[in-house]
Amino acid sequence: MIPVRGVQGKITAVLGLGRSGLSAARALRAGGAEVLCWDDMPDARARAESEGFSAIDLTRPGAFEGIAILIVSPGIPHLYPVPHPAIVVAQRQGVPVDNDIGLFFRSFATQDWDGFDVTPRVVAVTGSNGKSTTSALIHHVLEHADRPVQLAGNIGRGVLDIDPAVNGDVVVLELSSYQIELARALTPDVAVLTNLSPDHLDRHAGLGGYFAAKRRLFAEGGPERAIIGVDDPEGAFLAGQMREAPGDDRMIDISVTYKLTGPGWHVFARKGFLSEYRKGRQAGSIDLRQIKGLPGEHNHQNACAAYATLRTLGLAPRVIEAGFATFAGLPHRSQVFAEANGVRFVNDSKATNAQAAARALSAFKRIRWICGGLEKEGGLGGLKPELDNVAKAYVIGREAQGFALQLEGVEAEVCTTMENAVARATAEAQPGDTVLLAPAAASFDQYDNFEQRGEDFMTRVRAALAGA
Repeated sequence: MIPVRGVQGKITAVLGLGRSGLSAARALRAGGAEVLCWDDMPDARARAESEGFSAIDLTRPGAFEGIAILIVSPGIPHLYPVPHPAIVVAQRQGVPVDNDIGLFFRSFATQDWDGFDVTPRVVAVTGSNGKSTTSALIHHVLEHADRPVQLAGNIGRGVLDIDPAVNGDVVVLELSSYQIELARALTPDVAVLTNLSPDHLDRHAGLGGYFAAKRRLFAEGGPERAIIGVDDPEGAFLAGQMREAPGDDRMIDISVTYKLTGPGWHVFARKGFLSEYRKGRQAGSIDLRQIKGLPGEHNHQNACAAYATLRTLGLAPRVIEAGFATFAGLPHRSQVFAEANGVRFVNDSKATNAQAAARALSAFKRIRWICGGLEKEGGLGGLKPELDNVAKAYVIGREAQGFALQLEGVEAEVCTTMENAVARATAEAQPGDTVLLAPAAASFDQYDNFEQRGEDFMTRVRAALAGA
């Protein structure tokens, strides 16, 4: 645990008692604060009370008298589309609002670091797609190279649940726009943006607000090195803002679209080959085509971001390549989990928007595509360039009929349920086909989360194969 600094003897409040909220409450208490908690759900309040925390309705008049700071869990809106009533009350009474990420950055470094030979470093990874895989890949390669490393944030442990740093420690944080937007302290040593595409638009009041939230990690975080995907207009713009001169190697551009060989430091992947160029000369390369845990162009972009980060941390290209080769990939993200009779089965339930699904579709040929669910803002337009890879779509979800009508030029069967979709796709698949779950939609119309959806898909596929 990382005890929060600067709260000794103060009254603090925590709103939202999920994983990050309870973690923050424990770390505040470890730092000497009196902690008051609130969650709109009685079960969550009961869990906090079972750990000795006091629950108080933070929406009632006078609730914030004497409270020094309010810590808000990332799922709770603080501005758009409508702020939580407790946050409105706190702001009106002048109480600062922060989150666990802000607490972490102000508390992680301690006087113990003065005795370390190698100062610990924090890598923060964000982006619309690929941030989990990129973070896990960085963590995996560092472990493979016997470097002390911890993984936290949106993946792994809560940021305040990690262990105090040891000599040479690296903390890899996956950070969402929700976490970045509210944090009052942001001081990563290395900041990474994989890409940007429309997502969470209601929470940020549009794409501009979403980009502004991501941009805070760089503009306010002041990292020693920024690693930015430049294939999107927003990434290219941000890279230009961060760079002081054409040869400024505090910036590393990454791309899977362009060959980047000008002045400065660049990492790009083309046709399955990753290349590193520095000051106009090639400094390293990796053949990504045979790495099973990183299939497709979207994973090659993740590999570029991870490679650039690992080079920043001092690892040699051959060491990075050896670590990549042993990476198995993450569950629900282009996860090849079964092969039978020449048919490959891939679970990419995390592809919850059109852009993520398009990346999955680009990675395979002759796809039996299971898709559909709760459609997000932005529609399905981003899928069109990759639909040529689809042999047939099997559409699930409560609005399956409407979803199927948008798939112009693709044979689509309305299946509604995962059970029907898997049965039809496995029955019709031929040797050389890939049965791919890449929904291009959220899961909440039929499932609690994308993980549950992916597990259902894999369970039904395995049952179908066992009964074949």
